[in-house]
Amino acid sequence: MKKTLKIVHWLPKVIGILAILFVGLFALDSFDSNLTIWQQVGGFLIHLIPSFILTAILIIAWKREYIGGIIFTIIGLGMIPFVFIKNYNINNSIWMSLGVTLLVTFPFVVVGVLFMVSHFRKKRENL
Repeated sequence: MKKTLKIVHWLPKVIGILAILFVGLFALDSFDSNLTIWQQVGGFLIHLIPSFILTAILIIAWKREYIGGIIFTIIGLGMIPFVFIKNYNINNSIWMSLGVTLLVTFPFVVVGVLFMVSHFRKKRENL
């Protein structure tokens, strides 16, 4: 396997893992000293549901790059209005909301496109 093909093969997987870990960090806001330990653990697990779903999609993409690439791209593009509206309602700043939206959604679009590129590069190289 050529060096560039190896990079295209592993880059979406590494970026996908990092993006899922980044989304998982938001689950840490479920810890509150006024709650019992079981309420905190329950809230933490509920907040981790998006990370679990994204991990399942990453596993699918690992085995079927083209399908996973389409799913990641749709998720990244589909989250844009929801993330933007939620952030705009919090801070009433278009630019800050755009920045947060790009920070959260753009990695998933990039991962999706890279998975599709990897699929087509392997198909072209007959691997």
